Amino acid sequence: MTRASRVVVLCTGNAARSVMGGFMLGFLADVEGRSIDLVTAGTHALEGQPMSIRTKTAIAALPGLDDLPLGRHRSHQLTEGDVEWADLILCMEADHVRYVRRVHPEAAAKAAIIIHVAEALEGGDQPLVDRVRGMQLQELDLTGSAEVDDPAGGEQDQYHSCARQVFAYCQQLVPRL
Repeated sequence: MTRASRVVVLCTGNAARSVMGGFMLGFLADVEGRSIDLVTAGTHALEGQPMSIRTKTAIAALPGLDDLPLGRHRSHQLTEGDVEWADLILCMEADHVRYVRRVHPEAAAKAAIIIHVAEALEGGDQPLVDRVRGMQLQELDLTGSAEVDDPAGGEQDQYHSCARQVFAYCQQLVPRL
């Protein structure tokens, strides 16, 4: 039996973007019958904090996601164990990839911005870890990379916009995982 793909979804505080991505990837994987194990984390997270009401509202506003048990999330700082465990580290912006490259250089080959991975990851029967390794993400130039804007501190409409953007990338990505 093939083991589940292991994905870490990473943002800054593990309070909005990575939380959205984690719940969305999990939901879509269940819908498509795919086996994905997920961890969400932050580069500068305060451990154990619940997601904000704005994040929760933005996730619940998307079709099908309103029934997810959103209250179970608690923020988590990215650890050495997370990067060792992961087949892929989906980042929301270039600074998150730079953080992984700097703090966890051994994981540089499996960290990239979600937008790039959604567009470039090849599907197939090969294990995710092998397909990610073939992308040579450690060589990727991050200059001018498209990113998912952080809604933190913004109004609810910015959270909704962020959630729609992340959901679109997750929909593109799940069939390839």
